[in-house]
Amino acid sequence: MSFSELAEKNIGIGRITVGDLFSALLTLIICLIVIRIILRVTKKLLGRSRLDSRVQKYLASGIKGLLYLITIVIVIGEMGIDSSSLVALLSVGSLGVTLAAESILGNMAGGLVILSSHPFTIGDFIEADGTSGTVEEITLNHTRLLTLDGIMVSIPNKVLSDSKMSNYTALGRRRICWKVTASYDAPTQTVKDACREAIASIPQILPDPAASVYLSNYGENSIEYSIYCWCKTEDYWPAYFALGENIRVAFTQANVEMTYNHLNVHMMGK
Repeated sequence: MSFSELAEKNIGIGRITVGDLFSALLTLIICLIVIRIILRVTKKLLGRSRLDSRVQKYLASGIKGLLYLITIVIVIGEMGIDSSSLVALLSVGSLGVTLAAESILGNMAGGLVILSSHPFTIGDFIEADGTSGTVEEITLNHTRLLTLDGIMVSIPNKVLSDSKMSNYTALGRRRICWKVTASYDAPTQTVKDACREAIASIPQILPDPAASVYLSNYGENSIEYSIYCWCKTEDYWPAYFALGENIRVAFTQANVEMTYNHLNVHMMGK
């Protein structure tokens, strides 16, 4: 007896006939071919986009999984099985998984935002959620920062995407700000000249924009001066600490007193 005759005689297993099996098999083959075409077109479209390669990979995997899920539902329907209960079961299951993995999905969504919008990249020095450090790794769930004291910190991507984040590397240069105090007896121009002398001896400081020194505040026992200058991002810390040391040397050479809080005690006899 041929396959077509079996199908016509409605021979099968339980309520599933041979005709249903043949129809389901044919539908499965067609769906697999369509999936292959869709995935190929999707890969080309994603390749032409400006999305990060990791985002392209995650999107392609998600689309592939969705297409296979739809295929299963269609094939089951072609076999004569009521797929409405299966769809309802999958819906309830997906809802339960979504509620159980809410934080994970939030981190994944944050990771997609970070990878697509590029607020920072590997090697950038950023500050977020009270932590600052160099970006070492960006995954779909978290971002790893190497802090200045050599600690590897993992921050959930949901926190990074929702909170304020500062990128100190994006512009390629950083501004150094130093505040120093000098005695009221020291002439203002002498203090400014000493500060500029301290700046001039540091090769990492950029000539443009030009450095500036301002009298910024009058304190109880001293006058505060603010020093602003620019350097390349990678030179920030060497230039920052060198400026602090040079200011002390320049003030000593110019006879400028660096004031500090102190207490005078007067002993009075009876």
